[in-house]
Amino acid sequence: MTKFRLKLTMLFVLLIGSSVLAAGLLMGNSYQKNHQAALRDHMIRELHVLNAAVPWPDKLNEAEASEYLQQQAQRFKEIAEMRITYIRLDGTVIGDSDHDPLTMNRHLDREEVREALASGTGSSVRYSDTLKERMMYVAIKVSGTEGESDSGIVRLAMSLGDIERSLDRMWLALISALLLLFIVAGAVSYRVALGVTRPLERMTSAAKRMADMDYATRVPDGGKDEVGELAKALNAMAASLQHQLDEIRSNGDRLQSVLDNMTSGVVMIAPDGKITLYNREAEQLLGSSVRERVGRSVTEIRQHFELINLIREVLEQPAYVREELTVYYPEERLLEIHIVPMTMGGDDEQGLLLVLQDVTAIRRLERMRSEFVANVSHELKTPVAAVKGFAETLLAGAMNDEETARSFLTIIQDESDRLNRLIGDILELSKIESRRSPLQFSPIDLPAFLGRMAELLSPEAGKKSIELNVQAEEGLFLEADEDRLGQILMNLLQNGINYTPEGGKVKVTAEVVESGDGEEELVRITVADTGIGIPKKDVPRIFERFYRVDKARSRSSGGTGLGLSIVKHLTELHRGTIRVESEIGAGSKFILELPLLQP
Repeated sequence: MTKFRLKLTMLFVLLIGSSVLAAGLLMGNSYQKNHQAALRDHMIRELHVLNAAVPWPDKLNEAEASEYLQQQAQRFKEIAEMRITYIRLDGTVIGDSDHDPLTMNRHLDREEVREALASGTGSSVRYSDTLKERMMYVAIKVSGTEGESDSGIVRLAMSLGDIERSLDRMWLALISALLLLFIVAGAVSYRVALGVTRPLERMTSAAKRMADMDYATRVPDGGKDEVGELAKALNAMAASLQHQLDEIRSNGDRLQSVLDNMTSGVVMIAPDGKITLYNREAEQLLGSSVRERVGRSVTEIRQHFELINLIREVLEQPAYVREELTVYYPEERLLEIHIVPMTMGGDDEQGLLLVLQDVTAIRRLERMRSEFVANVSHELKTPVAAVKGFAETLLAGAMNDEETARSFLTIIQDESDRLNRLIGDILELSKIESRRSPLQFSPIDLPAFLGRMAELLSPEAGKKSIELNVQAEEGLFLEADEDRLGQILMNLLQNGINYTPEGGKVKVTAEVVESGDGEEELVRITVADTGIGIPKKDVPRIFERFYRVDKARSRSSGGTGLGLSIVKHLTELHRGTIRVESEIGAGSKFILELPLLQP
């Protein structure tokens, strides 16, 4: 825009300068011609005056006439500083105020002489080799004293130096004025050009910023002319684009927020196989970041060979696909994959949209539900079958044998009690999982509470000569549901007694510890026994429903296989954790950590 402004300024200056220069040249030329014409007329009048004062001497012979005219010419030279030349009709000079006539050439070839001979008056302007300057020559044809016929030519010469010096001064003034005018015209033109180009510069700058998607820029109001209207139109366009861009960004932010917070992984693949979209859940499921994946080929995901082969097949033959694949990176997961072909771009090319759902937990729950149903059916069938079998035996005649009948009835009663406990535990676990029985928190004096638990189980521990020991900090209070906490500790203590050989020990300790981040105080209750221990392979599963390490021993001890599962759920309802440390033959340690205060 600066170049345009300079060009516009130069154009204005050239137009003004050319006009002024042309006017100056015309004025100078006119001045010169008018001055020369006025001088010529003046010189003609002077010649007529001179001729009247000193007429051509016709009565004298040639020598006398020449002498007489020479004297008159010199006299006029002295009086008026005029150069007077007397010329005969044949061009011979017979008198001159500045030179000896005898040394001068014939003047018949002079322009002013020829014109005077032809029309009576003649003039010319030329450089004088004699005087070394430009001269104006004016000649008239005159008659003698008798006045009968033309006798000769009188010529008057005058230097044009004054005129030329006047013209030089005029040209100097004209050039100076022209230079000054150029400067003024340049400043004015620049100002005018600036007024024209500055709004255009602003609009150009604003248009460039708009091209860079900076639609918040505005052009200053340029008035009510066409440029101002253009500025208003640009501002209106920028406001409209800004509004549309804000809408697009808002929609994009909402879409991005939806994608980032989806529980399903979303991956979009272009027809050329490059990934164009990769949300946060996809990062978690496939184990790579957006920066590593977007813009790169899907074939670079080398950790998921089966998934890549599936994508290649659908890219080659577009069709809706639903598959379940197991991936092993970053961890083992079962993914439900939906692949939907979709048109992308203007050439009807088919890209792919992948929706990934982690169904590992769902399938595990389904498996656990199936196992739970199978286990419940099995656990219920066993005591029912025993009751039915022994009842049929009694009805078949065994009632006549009193000892046998008593033994069978005792078994029927034991199996009925076991069946009752199993049904009770199933109902209890269902109630806990569905959260139909909210916890009632209250402060619990933990040393006294643990002492009561030990008293309740002392008879059972005494049957196996097991030492039951309780250690708790004095004055230690815990905020918890007393009934549920009793249920937790009762299950843990009974397990410790049941799986500890005779003469063993079961120890309960309680202490205050800090959480891992140091922001919360926890109460750690540890139930340790010297029992048979738990194999390392079974430790991760002991809190599952109906899972038994030693099925035969569990049945003989009267366990239902639901106790530790109930303990796990009740602990989580208290916002606590429970873990196991065990060694075969050396016993087990159940570590329960609960918040000292509930929120």
